[in-house]
Amino acid sequence: MKDVIYATLISLQAPAGGGESLDPWKLIADASFVVKLVMIVLSLMALGSWFIMGAKMVRLAQARGKSRKFLDEFWASGEGHDWTTERIEGLYATVKSYEGSPIAAVFRAGYVELARVMSSSPTTHAGDVDNVERALDRAATSEMTAIETMLPFLATTGSVAPFIGLFGTVWGIMNSFMNISQQASASLDVVAPGIAEALIATAIGLAAAIPAVIAYNFFVRRIQVLESEVHAFERDFLNIVRRHFLRG
Repeated sequence: MKDVIYATLISLQAPAGGGESLDPWKLIADASFVVKLVMIVLSLMALGSWFIMGAKMVRLAQARGKSRKFLDEFWASGEGHDWTTERIEGLYATVKSYEGSPIAAVFRAGYVELARVMSSSPTTHAGDVDNVERALDRAATSEMTAIETMLPFLATTGSVAPFIGLFGTVWGIMNSFMNISQQASASLDVVAPGIAEALIATAIGLAAAIPAVIAYNFFVRRIQVLESEVHAFERDFLNIVRRHFLRG
């Protein structure tokens, strides 16, 4: 033990100019297999997270923009609360131009069911409105589920990546202590590379987790707002159906 302490003191007293600088890329190349595997996994998780962030940003921007345009046309079609079969059919004919809007998709499902109900029976039944409501609910659920796709990966990356990085850190430090025991030396030349590569694994884990957590919270909030708009449209459309198309 005294020899180890003495060797450590000698290494700390050595001039700074005599040591070699640690190159991060060289440390990664010389890392143990387990630490390299940890770094590869974390890098793939980070790349996957950034891909999902970009895809979700584009998807939500498209959904929000086209939904607003569709709502403007929807309310313009029923201006003055004068809804007729011709007007709603004309609106349905333009739905394809709003591809990517969950609200437009909900309207399409509701219109299809409304047209089926009105064509199947000349008289209105109590269950007809319920059928339209169920069609709206199914479409809304399907659209929001599609928008939420891949978000769990961001949540998983945010919660798991730091622990994977910590595992690489623990493994690297363990290798450092094994080198100390094998070489019977506690000099910085023996200890520093293992600790440095271990800290790199931790840094990659944090670099993967932090943006994923921020993006996940951001997207969840945006999706909640969009979902509330979809449900509000459901109620409005169902109210129009009750008043103008399926009375009684």
